[in-house]
Order: sequence, then C-alpha cells, then structure tokens
Amino acid sequence: MKYKHILFDLDGTLTDPGIGITKSVQYALQKLGIDAEREQLFSFIGPPLQLSFREQYGMSESESLEAVQLYREYFAETGIYENELFDGMHSFLRSLNEAGATLYVATSKPTEFALRILSHFGIAEYFLTVTGSFLDGRRTDKTEIINDVLESHQIAKEEAVMIGDRKHDLIGATNNGIASVGVSYGYGSIEELAACRPHAIVESVESLEKWLTNTIRGY
Repeated sequence: MKYKHILFDLDGTLTDPGIGITKSVQYALQKLGIDAEREQLFSFIGPPLQLSFREQYGMSESESLEAVQLYREYFAETGIYENELFDGMHSFLRSLNEAGATLYVATSKPTEFALRILSHFGIAEYFLTVTGSFLDGRRTDKTEIINDVLESHQIAKEEAVMIGDRKHDLIGATNNGIASVGVSYGYGSIEELAACRPHAIVESVESLEKWLTNTIRGY
C-alpha cells in the first residue's frame, strides 16, 4: 500500500519538547499554589493541556482554562524554545518529499505555536499545512484535527497515515479510518501504543524512515 499523505504529530514525534513543556506546566501549577516536580509532568506531553490539567489535578473546566493561560505565560516566551529536533529529522523529511509524499502537521498544540516551532527549526518548508488547535481552546481533539486535514485536502483515506507517539494520535487515526504508526522514541510507552493496534511501532527516526519509504514505494 502506498501512503501519499503523511500526517505528523509535533511534540514527541518531530521534536523533543520535554524541558519546555514540563517547565511551563510547573510554572502554571506554582501560580495556582501547587508544588510539583518537573519529572512528574511528562504525561502532559501529547494530550490536550486542558484535559491533562483536569485529569491529573482534578480541575474544573474553568480552572483548567486558567491553568492553560498561565502555562502560556511561560511557554510563549521561553518554553517554546526549550525544545530539540530529533536527530536525523531534516534529512528524513526531505527524503519523504523527494519520494513524492505530501506532509502535514496535525497537532493539539495551537497552530500559532506549532508554526513558530517549525520555523525555528527550519523544517516548515517540508509541510504543506499545519493544523492545530485554536488559542481559545477549540479543536484540541486529535480526531477532529485529523478529520480537518483529510477534509480540507480531500485526501483519500487509504492514501493517508498518521505518525505519533501517544495514544491520542493513534486513536484519532482509527476514528478517521486511516493507518497509523506509533513512535516509541517519544513519550508514549510501548504498552500504550500497542493497545491502539497501529500498523507499526518503530523505535527511531531511522526505522520510521525505512518503514515509510518502503510503503511509499509499495514494497
């Protein structure tokens, strides 16, 4: 099967945002009078922030919205750049373009922040579009985001695959009837990824490139 359209999650898939996100969450919690060690906050990487604040700290909807706004006070100026591109990502994305694939970013992060990150690392040119959430909290669910990409570009489902490191990416792909690949080099465990029954689980950018290149060529 050939996948001509490849959708990528951002955090934990294209970049390693561990320091910036956990510091931003820690900052927000401290503002709300909650002490937390940064090492306890890696579960915030991937899911929508409002959902994580509600699930992890029992916040109401209004409280979680306030926490997100506090998070952005730190993230928008500092945390956004406490981030690293995974090794080999530039050449990997370039090779996919050269092989004829069209690439998209599908992230729960606000589109505005995602664009800044992609530009900062010099990889924005590889993607046709970047679809994320809105700053007011709308469109954070990965199923909705993936659907938006598919419908906006009239992509045939059998020609699309979603790449991500958390269950939300894989569940979103399944809900939209497209293939998925879990990357275990991100922040989701093998158990979390395997439970979603993706078409493949890969452990490195190199192995992801090999798998995708083979499918693009129809091997």
